[in-house]
Amino acid sequence: MSDESDQTLPRVLIIDDSRMVRASIIRHVRGRFEVREEADGEAGWQTLLVDPTIQAVITDIGMPKLDGYGLLERIRSSRLSRISTLPVVVISGDDEPEVRIKAKSAGATDFISKSIGNVELLARLEALTQLARTQRDLEESRAALATASPVDPTSGLATQSYLHYHASQELSLARRHNGELSVMVIDIDQFDTLVARYGAHVAQLVNRKLSKILSTRLRKEDTVAELNTGRFAVVSPSTSMSGAGTFAMRLCGAIDQIVMTYREERIRIRLTIGLATSEAGRMQTVSELIGIAIQRLAAGQAAGGSRVIGDHGELTPEMLPQPARAAVSIDQILQQLRAAGADAGLRKQLPDAIRTLLPLLELIESEYHSGLPLAALARIVETGLVTAVHKNE
Repeated sequence: MSDESDQTLPRVLIIDDSRMVRASIIRHVRGRFEVREEADGEAGWQTLLVDPTIQAVITDIGMPKLDGYGLLERIRSSRLSRISTLPVVVISGDDEPEVRIKAKSAGATDFISKSIGNVELLARLEALTQLARTQRDLEESRAALATASPVDPTSGLATQSYLHYHASQELSLARRHNGELSVMVIDIDQFDTLVARYGAHVAQLVNRKLSKILSTRLRKEDTVAELNTGRFAVVSPSTSMSGAGTFAMRLCGAIDQIVMTYREERIRIRLTIGLATSEAGRMQTVSELIGIAIQRLAAGQAAGGSRVIGDHGELTPEMLPQPARAAVSIDQILQQLRAAGADAGLRKQLPDAIRTLLPLLELIESEYHSGLPLAALARIVETGLVTAVHKNE
């Protein structure tokens, strides 16, 4: 058989610390599969990282450096979909039900005994590699659909290609009219730790929660896309650094209120956000602005995370315009309403009252999808703040 025809065979990675076991499996599958072999879980993991052609994994449980359970955990929690979706067959001499259950719980696709016959082994492997090919074709189709469509079919947010296209148009418009455009890049702090501690499925739930909050609280003219799992970009036309900072802190405040529970353990979410705004007279690109925001995001993470970083370093509420940080007492407003009704003085406080309640309303909307007009309320707040700034000037 020629080298060219060998390349058309599905490639399987065999991981076992016994050379004899590896040789036995290779004898069974030779001619139907191309084989790579490793003697321990750590070496097998490194091979998976560098070889994207592997379509299935056969692994032992008891191995040095990294055992089969540890390898399964790494595979299923990988942020690379080609790895996390791989079929993994655990092959073991221990056929006890407890071992099978533990392997399945860890993410094994199948469990077979080392005494399995040639025909059955080939049949299972061919079925699993066919499944892997089908899944890969589906992923490629979804990627093509996402490129052609402005909406990502998985996240429901804008695709990256549409984000760049639309933001480039808005940036050109801002240049012509001497306006501003802001970009923020948002990271879920310690996302990799979430994956390692709770598993990929829990981390994905956190990711979806942030996606929903972003989609419900943005203005109609803003665009948000998922850059990577746990990382999002938001493009906001006609928005200054101060406005973007106010938005970012409001987002962090909403996220701070969320507590997720998994197996009786409370999970709190924190964000780090990097901000960038276009500069008048400079021919900047959207990619350049996103790159600046990512650099500032990295600086915030290096400082410990849970920060908003702008053009002059970390932003705090004290750095924002006074009307943006002044909070009102909802209890006091309610007392005034009961005592004197909706007089003119009380009505003037409504934008500040909405701003104070907005994080709570956003949380309610993200949980119950009740149709609260968050974008309209946010515009009321922004209009009130602009009016207050003009009066102060």
